[in-house]
Amino acid sequence: MNAVAPNLTMMVGELVGAKLISHAGSLINLAKYPASTIQILGAEKALFRAMRTKHNTPKYGLIYQASIIGQCPAKIKGKLSRTLAAKCSVCIRVDALGESENAQVGEDCKGYIESRLKFLEANVNNKDGGNNFARPKPQAQHKARGGEYNTEADVSLGPIQKLSSNFVAASKRKPANDDDDDYEESEKAAKVNKKKKTSE
Repeated sequence: MNAVAPNLTMMVGELVGAKLISHAGSLINLAKYPASTIQILGAEKALFRAMRTKHNTPKYGLIYQASIIGQCPAKIKGKLSRTLAAKCSVCIRVDALGESENAQVGEDCKGYIESRLKFLEANVNNKDGGNNFARPKPQAQHKARGGEYNTEADVSLGPIQKLSSNFVAASKRKPANDDDDDYEESEKAAKVNKKKKTSE
């Protein structure tokens, strides 16, 4: 495997790499797959069943057997498998179409995956349960810089709401033109003529 696909072997190991290649048919065929297909490769039966019954699609296939997915918490297995599939896709294409025989790309990708795992684990251990990906509030940012946050400096929606309510009221109001009276009279005359024609 190190001779055929050194970068992929560095990422997921010899056994999982060999299973992925054999499932696709060849390394070139595997290189043609997008990362989303590599992620669920081996779980086609579950995928089609989920699509048929309109349930959630599987998050991983053969890639689940990689040691890095097995050691991470259950809450982040889906996120990490998506990241791993993306990096595996890069490694596979380098192995299939690249000219270098070293595993430098695989080492770089593996370092990224490990840092991503640490980041996701830190967020899972937070009290928010892993959903604390939002930026800090402006008050917190300003206090961190050493100043007090002035809430009065914020833009208020008062003038904007007043303008919009005036605009709505003006659009509902009928224009006061002399032509409107003429138009209403001609409309009434047209209705009377229509009634006369139908009665005849």
